[in-house]
Amino acid sequence: MDIRAMKREEVDWAVQLAAKEGWNPGLSDAECFYRTDPEGFLIGLLDGEPVGCISAVRYPEGFGFMGFYIVLPEHRGKGYSLDLWKVAMDRMQGYNAGGDGVVEMIPKYLSAGFNLAYRNIRYGGSPPSLARNSPDVVQIGPNSDGLHVTFDEVAAYDRRCFPAPRDSFLRCWLNNPSYAVVSDGRLKGYGTIRRCWEGFKIGPLFADDAAVADELFRALCHRTDGEGPVFLDVPEPNAAAVKLAESNGLKKVFETARIYTGPAPDIDLDKVFGVTTFELG
Repeated sequence: MDIRAMKREEVDWAVQLAAKEGWNPGLSDAECFYRTDPEGFLIGLLDGEPVGCISAVRYPEGFGFMGFYIVLPEHRGKGYSLDLWKVAMDRMQGYNAGGDGVVEMIPKYLSAGFNLAYRNIRYGGSPPSLARNSPDVVQIGPNSDGLHVTFDEVAAYDRRCFPAPRDSFLRCWLNNPSYAVVSDGRLKGYGTIRRCWEGFKIGPLFADDAAVADELFRALCHRTDGEGPVFLDVPEPNAAAVKLAESNGLKKVFETARIYTGPAPDIDLDKVFGVTTFELG
């Protein structure tokens, strides 16, 4: 099997594979993912035909994240997955590599040199009709209500909740409907919602506290116009985030194991009410 970096259109193929696996990616994820690290998405080819993929995305400051680990069903059990894994891990040499894996595989992750940090819980459902009812909530991105908040302010807040700068990703991601809470001249949180193969996903949802998170959650849910379910990926250690999801009628869908090859990064996990994506962290 030949393994190389994907071309841009091949990332679309990887997203489609993820959808078939039931991971419910966003409809426009591929572009933002690719911009984050064009060399970070690997494809395995057998006689020129794709049989599997994996991502090993490098961020600045020695942080990386792995995902999209998929082999076509008809090619499983032939060693191709291990070949992909080895190449991805080679690319992560010198990086603290994170990932969101299935809980049942925790023993294998530990034996491969990863450390279990905590669990992320995906909540989903149809929340009650929520109005965008706070004057402190402003839209950000290309369709903003005005110059209430700058990109640099959003990026600085994001840096408190994510282990590395990711400006290229954010400049793309904020093209999705995105809101911030600005009070007393200070940014107190922001969030994004995107349409997925099924319903919508909110992520990230970063906020100073539960009250700010609730304001953002309401504004983001309001953008769905009542269409389809809403999903929110919550870090289990943040009890306020768990309460936010459950108090709005969302139910547990599944869990992942957040793992790292090094120590868990020092971020404000109590401000993470919604993980950005299970694919890129």
